Amino acid sequence: MEQQALAEQHIPNLNPDQKATFDKIIYAITNRTGEIFFLYGPGGTGKTYLYNTLCYQLCSDNKIVLCVASSGIAALLLKGGCTAHSCFKVPIPIHESSVCNIPKHSILADLIHITDLVIWDEAPMQHRHIMEAVNHTFQDICDSDKPFGGHTMVFGGDFQQILPVIVQGSRA
Repeated sequence: MEQQALAEQHIPNLNPDQKATFDKIIYAITNRTGEIFFLYGPGGTGKTYLYNTLCYQLCSDNKIVLCVASSGIAALLLKGGCTAHSCFKVPIPIHESSVCNIPKHSILADLIHITDLVIWDEAPMQHRHIMEAVNHTFQDICDSDKPFGGHTMVFGGDFQQILPVIVQGSRA
């Protein structure tokens, strides 16, 4: 009941772009389309507000949402959030062929299998091998070749916060 009240309180405060995105994500979850969304915006544009509003609405509908972020600070701002490394047991160091340390017949695998939405904040901050490892792990757990095992995913972040990487570049 508390989650529904929070959803009812937050949804009217969404701006038109947030509301349109909210509706598209809810539609994808309701119809199990397995879509992947990327929510881009600089700091202060309401990404976290939208993530939490989605959580309130979906939790009030008895849906399972996993909220992760690249850093502990970003994870603290998400409802029930934790770091992607912690939640998905991402190996360190990470390589191109890495997979997450989640046994297929485990409680965490069962949770992932029945998850309705994964929200991953500050995604551009992480190396692509991390997302690829999670993708392969989800595909294995869900016995599906679809991206992320057919789960609806919402990635978000701000590419302006990422410095360019120049291979063998100097400090200058």
